[in-house]
Amino acid sequence: MALTLEICRNVVSEIGSRNDLARLCQVSQGFRTFAERALYNTLYMRNVQETLLLCRTLSYTARIAALVDALTIYTAAEVDSSLEESGSSDEESEPPQELPHNYWSCVARALEQTINLQYLNIHIANSTNADAAWALSKCTFQLRGFHCDLNWDNHLISFLNKQTDLDDLYLLDYIDSGNASTPASEGTPSNRPPSLSSAAFPHLSTLECTFSEAAIAITPGRPITRLKTCFSRTRVDEKRTELTELLTKVRQSSRSLRALDIADSEYTTSFSMELLSSIVASRATSSELRYLGTLVLPISGRERLQFYGLLMRLPRIQCVEVEVSDWIPPPSSPPAFRALASEMRLYTPSVSRVVFVHNFDRTVVSVVDGVCRMDNDASCELLWRET
Repeated sequence: MALTLEICRNVVSEIGSRNDLARLCQVSQGFRTFAERALYNTLYMRNVQETLLLCRTLSYTARIAALVDALTIYTAAEVDSSLEESGSSDEESEPPQELPHNYWSCVARALEQTINLQYLNIHIANSTNADAAWALSKCTFQLRGFHCDLNWDNHLISFLNKQTDLDDLYLLDYIDSGNASTPASEGTPSNRPPSLSSAAFPHLSTLECTFSEAAIAITPGRPITRLKTCFSRTRVDEKRTELTELLTKVRQSSRSLRALDIADSEYTTSFSMELLSSIVASRATSSELRYLGTLVLPISGRERLQFYGLLMRLPRIQCVEVEVSDWIPPPSSPPAFRALASEMRLYTPSVSRVVFVHNFDRTVVSVVDGVCRMDNDASCELLWRET
């Protein structure tokens, strides 16, 4: 007696091994239908040769390519096994290997066939391989999430301008087409990439970018509620101008901000207080804010009270990330971290999680049933997305 499609679907849903799913494709047409969907729905391309093989499969089998919903590409070329076995040091090892000359053309043909793709992550291990946005030129899919390590150029801008469903975007590179002070090596007036269309990704709500200029250009008019970026300037006066421009553009978002994570090359108490003051000064950046980082937690008791006073003006704040690297001695024990978190909650009881940063190491204290506890399971890199 033939198995019903419902039984086949239930059997496939209980299988976690990709090898078993591949074998199940050969059992019957019923199993093949559901096993192929499970097998090709989410793909990770890590090894170069396996990537090329899988891309060829997608290129020549449109039925399979149409099943792909999420695709992650890692471009690290294989390391010479003889170097691994010899234990050669970094100084003695050879430079990173280049990708095969047909790598991106093979990827481009595969992407052209993945017409139903919704999530694309492109991770570039070697910046020399990042000049490949042309591989997106013939893509017709509409993404919801895009992690992009590719160089910012006309091809990437053209691709982004066609995306109407994008909700979550990560950009590693960016060139401000309207900034006349941009160094010539990054783009002269004659060859600088054009600007993004104001109609691109109208539903974007989560933006992560390594240059604040990208946030300044993209945020206005879009429903950005979660933003992670970094100050580009180092001089205080220039950084203050950058902060003013950034927050001005953030306030032009069509939705109130829920999470803001701004990194800095140098953290100081005085500038953190300026940053916090600027945030609480506007309803657009304060009324719905749940996550805020990274701020210096003042050492001085008086300054710390001022810090807490400003935090009290964030009615919905739930998670705060604070720098304590300059503390002498630094908080290093669970009781010390819990005490500081409890102190903060005296003034802002809505805070349910505090992230302490000391020399790039992060310690999370979460509130469970009203008690501050060390939280070793929290994913620090995702908190700004989840709060």
